[in-house]
Amino acid sequence: MSAPGGIVYLLDDEPEMVKALTRLLRARRFEVRGYTSVRAFLDAFHPESTACLVLDVAMPEIDGLELQRHLTHQGILLPIIFLSGHGDIPTSVRAIKAGATDFLTKPVDAAVLVGAVRTALQIAGARSREAAENDALKARLSSLTPRQREVMEHIVAGQLNKQVAYDLGTGEQNIKLHRAQIMRKMGVDSLADLVRIAGRLGIGK
Repeated sequence: MSAPGGIVYLLDDEPEMVKALTRLLRARRFEVRGYTSVRAFLDAFHPESTACLVLDVAMPEIDGLELQRHLTHQGILLPIIFLSGHGDIPTSVRAIKAGATDFLTKPVDAAVLVGAVRTALQIAGARSREAAENDALKARLSSLTPRQREVMEHIVAGQLNKQVAYDLGTGEQNIKLHRAQIMRKMGVDSLADLVRIAGRLGIGK
C-alpha cells in the first residue's frame, strides 16, 4: 500500500529515537523530516504543507501539549500523534480533546505507528482539500455584485422571489435575473446546493 502524500515531521529530543523512526517511516515510503528541538521544528515547518507531526510529550523546552496549544493558537490544525515514555491517561485525554489524532506509548509498535501516521496524513489531506474548496467558494462569492449578494442572502433564508422583490423594493423579474446570475457565478444548479455553499461560507447564519 502506497503512503499518503504529505510530510511526516518527527520531534523528539532523543536523536537516536528520531533516527530510528525516520528509518522506519522512510522504509514505508513516507517523506520524513526529523528534529530534536522545538525551535528547529518551528523554523523548518511550513503551515501550508499537507503534514502531520509525531511529537514526544516530554520535550525539554516546552512540552508537547504546550506546543500543541501554540500551534492551535496560530490557527494551525496540524494532526499530531503524541509519543510518551509512559502511559499517562490524563495527559492522553487532554491531548486527544485538544485535537491530537493519536497517543502512543514508547516503545511504539511499528505497525501501530505506521497506521497512525497514515490516518493523520489522510486527515491532513482532507483538511487541505476542504481549505482549497473554501478558497474557491470565497472567490466565487467575491464575483457577485453587492446587489446579487443581498439577493443571495434572502434566497438562502428561504424566501420566494416575490418576497425578495417586496423586501428589496424591486420587481420579481429583476430578482429572477439576479437569481440566475447568482447560480451561474456560484457554480450551482439547485437551491439546495446554494444553501449548502452559503452555510460553508457563513451566510444566512
